[in-house]
Amino acid sequence: MLGQSGQLSPLEMSPEIPQLKVSQVSLAATVGMGFLLQDISFEVLAGERIAIVGPSGAGKTSLLRLLNRLNEASSGKILLENQDIREIAPTQLRQQVTLVLQEAKLLGMTVQEAISYPLLLRGFPAAQIKERLIYWMERLHIPEDWQNRTEIQLSAGQRQLVAIARALAIQPKILLLDEPTSALDSGRASYLIQLLTQIAPEFGTTIFMVNHQLELAEEFSTKVLHLQQGKLVEFTASEKLDWKQLRQSFIELEQQEAEEW
Repeated sequence: MLGQSGQLSPLEMSPEIPQLKVSQVSLAATVGMGFLLQDISFEVLAGERIAIVGPSGAGKTSLLRLLNRLNEASSGKILLENQDIREIAPTQLRQQVTLVLQEAKLLGMTVQEAISYPLLLRGFPAAQIKERLIYWMERLHIPEDWQNRTEIQLSAGQRQLVAIARALAIQPKILLLDEPTSALDSGRASYLIQLLTQIAPEFGTTIFMVNHQLELAEEFSTKVLHLQQGKLVEFTASEKLDWKQLRQSFIELEQQEAEEW
């Protein structure tokens, strides 16, 4: 990673110690409406790539929002490096566990300002901010002439790429991505997935990704977290999953829902 010195350095952490541990976590919906998530438990090591899959309404985005406390769990516990995330100030937690939502916003800033702003808040010198800006724009194939563009001058897919660059620039321990390829053409989507598979082991960044395109989820993931109706169906190595059967089950669910409508 690009450290305070501006040099690339990998995250140092024992590969045998769970970086994130989720224990019997539930998230209640509106009073009397049951649970969005119920009794979810899993452990993740640093540098793993987790694809979160499931039909619409399974609780995928809700889980991402729990991991950096945009939502608070109704019960259970989430540990980041053996520390309860409720004991970490939200602003500090979100520097370590960063969420990029599907609808990316630049808050009226230019591309350059949006990527640089989190680093400015952390007191980085101008030279290091520029270095990280250039580095991540190049890695994500963001053209230099985008730097002075504002939100209204970018497409939804372009805003997604800028938001991902902004998140990577602060070097989070865990990166949470909600449908990061939804507004990208097939070429850019494929490149982004390839890049993410490189970044995780290269920098020790753990990446969770929600993606309805199962072929991309399969290409990306080392582990798969399968949710359905707010419950964990399975958490397994990607290579052990029957992806063909999973695709078929989702098709059948969609057909069933269509018939019910």
